[in-house]
Amino acid sequence: MRKNSIKNTRVNTEVQRELSNIIRAGIKDPRVAPWTSVVAVSVAPDLKTCKAYISVLGDEKAQEDTVKGLKSAEGYIRRELARNLNMRNTPEVTFVLDQSIEYGVNMSKKISDVTRDLNMDGEEDAE
Repeated sequence: MRKNSIKNTRVNTEVQRELSNIIRAGIKDPRVAPWTSVVAVSVAPDLKTCKAYISVLGDEKAQEDTVKGLKSAEGYIRRELARNLNMRNTPEVTFVLDQSIEYGVNMSKKISDVTRDLNMDGEEDAE
């Protein structure tokens, strides 16, 4: 299976949906933050491994605790994936913390600060 094939895209989507359901409803670990979302999933073409990019709403400690909690629940998550998905091989899931949302919020804040400063300078020049 090629990396960007339609089948691989469909598998990525299904694994992402099931991981979201498992994390939201199945994991009772208090370390896992309630506002944890699966941003993207990349399943290898041989269906043996999978990288799950997760985003956690909270501070740095909450993010680290969530990743530790998910890593300790890997066996449970893989078993639930195998039960819910009809696949020949159930991928071994590796959780990666995704910082793109936080980065986007910071960049948006910086852009608004610069535009506000430009507007203030423009108003002073008009007077």
